[in-house]
Amino acid sequence: MTPTQRKQPLLRGIDPELLTRAADTIRVLGHPDRIKIVEVLEASDASVSDIQEKVGLSQPIVSQHLARLRAHGIVDSTRDGQHVIYSLVEPKVEHILRCIRTCDL
Repeated sequence: MTPTQRKQPLLRGIDPELLTRAADTIRVLGHPDRIKIVEVLEASDASVSDIQEKVGLSQPIVSQHLARLRAHGIVDSTRDGQHVIYSLVEPKVEHILRCIRTCDL
């Protein structure tokens, strides 16, 4: 590391509200099952039963995860007859998924 690199500040003046929102989003996505769920929703909107089938979890577990994701503004839902359709509404989640797929973790 050169002396110039050591003198650079660690933070780039990121808005504190943005940092809080980012930390909350990352915290909520910190469960492997939730990552699977948002990955399904990244591809297309889906009902609980569609998600359940694709991720191999029980309906109550999927519903609980969706409720938490919805409470944090990551997904939203609309009613289509008797079905509730969920969609990914937080665009930064797609960036996070891309990073997970391409970064050496």
